[in-house]
Amino acid sequence: QVQLVESGGGLVQAGGSLKLSCAASGSIFSITTMAWHRQAPGKQRELVARISNAGSTTYSDSMKGRFTISRDNAKNTVYLQMNNLRPEDTAVYYCYAAIREDWHLDEFDYWGQGTQVTVSS
Repeated sequence: QVQLVESGGGLVQAGGSLKLSCAASGSIFSITTMAWHRQAPGKQRELVARISNAGSTTYSDSMKGRFTISRDNAKNTVYLQMNNLRPEDTAVYYCYAAIREDWHLDEFDYWGQGTQVTVSS
């Protein structure tokens, strides 16, 4: 069974940095897109950044220049380096991966359990 496990969340002051990690484990044949989303209280979940298996990246406009997504394909792990954090970045951050468990199976969406990031002013 495939699992995504996030780590690295916590409490930080405005202007500080955090690095999130998300490792996929289990029966994995291939992973295409990996991404980070976030959901603040009372708001819808939104895309933070995504990265293809070739390393092509996309960022939400409000995160450009402050956040960097990267991945280690050998470790099935995606990272999110967050710099110059603002109170409005406070949210639960969720890892996402599009995973095929075997060559003949379809690709499915998998989500992590979420990790809390709190930025104090």
